[in-house]
Amino acid sequence: MKKIEVYDPALCCSTGVCGTTVDGALVSFAADAEWVRQKGATVERFNLSQQPLAFANNPTVKLFLERSGQDALPLVLLDGEIALAGRYPTRVELGRWIGVENAEGRSEVKVAGSPTMAPATAEGSCCSPQKGCC
Repeated sequence: MKKIEVYDPALCCSTGVCGTTVDGALVSFAADAEWVRQKGATVERFNLSQQPLAFANNPTVKLFLERSGQDALPLVLLDGEIALAGRYPTRVELGRWIGVENAEGRSEVKVAGSPTMAPATAEGSCCSPQKGCC
């Protein structure tokens, strides 16, 4: 099965449900990444602020960062080759990459105050009244 590696910019957490500002693209991508895992693909994510050695130890990622800088992240590798940079893939793109037909468009996860986000206290969030923010 296909292997997808996502090299995220420096983030509080990969879900996008952190602090007072919620990133709808991250929330949707987290749901889409889980969907593609359920279809049998391997999805690994690396956060620049928490796993800098993963960036430094991968020659493709290291060269990308030297040429484009961290403002060009996220970087998505498919089986070790650059598939996408500068944004997160849609569910349709993920489905095409792993050979799943009829993939619906990007998931719609709702968050208070935004049409594409989930509540900051959603299960799996690194940020909640009990945990604080990561």
